[in-house]
Amino acid sequence: MAAALSSRFLNTVRSTRLASVSSIYQNGMMRYSTTVPSDSDTHDDFKPTQKVPSGSTDSLKDLVENDVKENPVMIYMKGVPEAPQCGFSSLAVRVLQQYNVPVGARNILADPEIKEAVKSFSHWPTFPQIFIKGEFIGGSDIILNMHKEGELEEKLKDVSANQKSQ
Repeated sequence: MAAALSSRFLNTVRSTRLASVSSIYQNGMMRYSTTVPSDSDTHDDFKPTQKVPSGSTDSLKDLVENDVKENPVMIYMKGVPEAPQCGFSSLAVRVLQQYNVPVGARNILADPEIKEAVKSFSHWPTFPQIFIKGEFIGGSDIILNMHKEGELEEKLKDVSANQKSQ
């Protein structure tokens, strides 16, 4: 009897309280939408919110585009180069410091809207994100591998030369 009641209770909870998830394929990416049922005992703090306010996405996209365009090496990271707040960000900074090139950086932890704008710009979900001469390269694992293979030195050679001539 207890098992039957428990099963019936769980089925009722599942059908009335769980969010429904739908997905659509849009612009080459899978997008997910979560709908939370209207519930009078759900506090506003637990209801989904839109992370990036509409209207600001264009200006944030412009900010990211300008960062990438104006900085021969740009890293979006957790923390700042002088004080990384994540092992992967720390690794990326240490690798880039081997080449003595100027690095532009933004702390994505300081502004969640920037974080979302960068992910949208690069179509890449994880951080750090490194751009060299306007091209999205990847994260710390990619530049570490490029460093080991000698590819990063080649990619950054003219960045160092340009900085020395200025």
